Parts: sequence; structure tokens; C-alpha cells
Amino acid sequence: MTVRDILKMGDPRLLRVAQPVTDFDSDALHLLISDMLDTMRAVNGAGLAAPQIGVDLQLVIFGSNDNNPRYPDRPVVPPTVLINPVISPLGDGEEEDWEGCLSVPGLRAVVPRWTRIHYSGFDQYGDPFERTVDGFHARVVQHECDHLIGKLYPMRVRDFSRFGYADVLFPGIADTEND
Repeated sequence: MTVRDILKMGDPRLLRVAQPVTDFDSDALHLLISDMLDTMRAVNGAGLAAPQIGVDLQLVIFGSNDNNPRYPDRPVVPPTVLINPVISPLGDGEEEDWEGCLSVPGLRAVVPRWTRIHYSGFDQYGDPFERTVDGFHARVVQHECDHLIGKLYPMRVRDFSRFGYADVLFPGIADTEND
């Protein structure tokens, strides 16, 4: 359909708390999801949140495959439309890993995330679903859902000595990692 512009850090719309989706299985919602998928694919993203394209709704999409050049060594995450999500950590375990973001282009940092989570929400038709996940899948979900509460990954960085430009941190490697 349409590749949308992705808002960049500094745009106040990225700091808002998104509104719940109340109109499921509508033409407008399906068109928005189609545009988000086109946008995410155009930049080889692993996920995209509606606020990143200026839409103030609790909607994220994510998924990666083994053909994505930004994630050559990451496990596959199934394509998912997640609306009005609720995330619960399972245990106290955290792990740190590198993240990037389409709204924070060119930069990367080590970000702590819960290791294992349970998430629930709705698909575009209003059907509820839930999953228990860990590792990269859990990281992607947490990263994308942070956008729905006005958080960008730099707000979660604990050690700024592990935050910088991807081309400086990882010379010769394309801007990789989460989003």
C-alpha cells in the first residue's frame, strides 16, 4: 500500500501514551496495518509501532525471518499483529543485548529486558491471543510495546559507555538489531 515516514527521536508524538484500539476489523485498521507492514519491510525492520508513524494507537507489528539482512544471526520471530497488548514478566531474569530503533537511526545501545514474558492482546479482527516467549522474541515485543507508552530504548540504557553510532561500534556491519 504505502510506505510511511518514520518519526525520529525528538518528535513529541513519540513520547505520548497511545490510545487503545476500539474499532477492530475495519477498513481503516486493515489499511493502517498494511501500511505499517510495507513501511517495516521497506527498511528491513523486525517491528514497528503505530506511534512511530504518527498514529496514536496501541498497535504494533513485528516478525523477522532468516532473510532479513538486519538480523542475520537472530532466530525467526513469527509475523504478528498485536493490538492493546499486556506484557507480564515471567520471573526476575533480565538479559542485556544490543538494540537499535528505526526512530533512532544509526545509534545502538545495550538495553536490559526481561528474559521471558507472557503477552496478550488482540489481532486485527478483535480475536484475543496470548503467547509465552523468551530471548529475541521477548526483546522485540518489549521494544515495540515501549513505543506505546512513550518510551524509546535510550530511556532504558543503564551504561552509556555502551551507546553510540553503529558504524563506529561495529565497523563494516550494517545497522542491525531490534526494531
